[in-house]
Amino acid sequence: MQQLTCVIIGGGYAGIHAVKAIQKRCKENAGSRTLRLILIDKHDYHFRKVLLFKPAVSDENITIPLANLLPTVEFLQATVTKIETELKVIRCLDGNGNENAIPYDYLILALGSVVRQPEPEQGGIPLANLEAARAIHEVWHSNLQKAVTESDEREQQRLMTIAVAGAGISGIETSAELAHAVREVAAAKGLEPNMVNILLINANDRLFPETPEKVGEKLESHLAEQGVGTIHGRKVLQEKDGLLTLSSGETMSVGLCIWTLGLLPNPVLRSLGIPLTSDGHVLVDESYRVQGAEGLYSIGDCAAIVDPISGRVDGKTCKEAIAQADRLGKILSADVLGRPAPKHKAFMDFFCVNLGPQQALVWTQQWGINFTITGKLAAKIRKLTWNTASFL
Repeated sequence: MQQLTCVIIGGGYAGIHAVKAIQKRCKENAGSRTLRLILIDKHDYHFRKVLLFKPAVSDENITIPLANLLPTVEFLQATVTKIETELKVIRCLDGNGNENAIPYDYLILALGSVVRQPEPEQGGIPLANLEAARAIHEVWHSNLQKAVTESDEREQQRLMTIAVAGAGISGIETSAELAHAVREVAAAKGLEPNMVNILLINANDRLFPETPEKVGEKLESHLAEQGVGTIHGRKVLQEKDGLLTLSSGETMSVGLCIWTLGLLPNPVLRSLGIPLTSDGHVLVDESYRVQGAEGLYSIGDCAAIVDPISGRVDGKTCKEAIAQADRLGKILSADVLGRPAPKHKAFMDFFCVNLGPQQALVWTQQWGINFTITGKLAAKIRKLTWNTASFL
């Protein structure tokens, strides 16, 4: 029986779902071939990136050992340094600095994205990784402790004010969670909870421009109910020594500025010797195949995936990654068997936004009709999407 080797690089949402999908399809269509699956990641855990705001407000752990999620898959903890597409070989360094050369028949790039960061002189803390999230948690806790003994009311108010720069899903969810957590801790320290001031700074004219205007208005209303004030049409230019400067020229005093500026494709891609778009995404066809590289595919945040019919660019959230991974399993199976492969189809319009404990907003559009769900039911749906994305 012939054995083929399939390597998946990246243990994020796209990577782990690709593993599951490939396992399922290859089991169904094994024939005279067996498939050896190898997962490579620089960490030995799956990072639940969509929950990055959680360690910024609490001590919640948002990592899961990959060995627990995928116990039957061969795993190598290493950093990929080069892909030799003509030889079909991956070169990578393990934790001890040893170089490994791994031959493959099929290779899936699911290296994901990194958080866009401001320039160092712009101040603040970008919500970019676990260390940054914990630093944010420490700063606002420390500020509240200082506020307890602060006699100057204006300084006390500054210490209890947090600005979130960037009003995408990450900024909205971070703001909502902070509004609840900071007020709760403030009350426990004997401070007036209503003095906590959470400001969401939005560069656009309204929230969620991808959706109908009424959805953005409803979202802003729910944020206000949770204690988040929204400022539209402005960008944060700089935070320095507790003074926030906006693009309008306005300034305001803050105890903390958190940057949530969206995502960029993983910069490691630029060193791998594969074809990329001008902004650093992997170039793929309608079946996720990398141009000019036999047996190489890419999905998730790192790939430039476009609907071949509508021309619509796929989003960069875990729901798109999961759908791509499932389709990739079918594509790979078809390619192994020499059959016609499926083509990409855009994911339906669907957004889930967490608005704090037991609160969320869910919006979808079907048949030209908008459906919006809020409150506890929406929160259950949001939690379900998080858990499904990480096999929980």
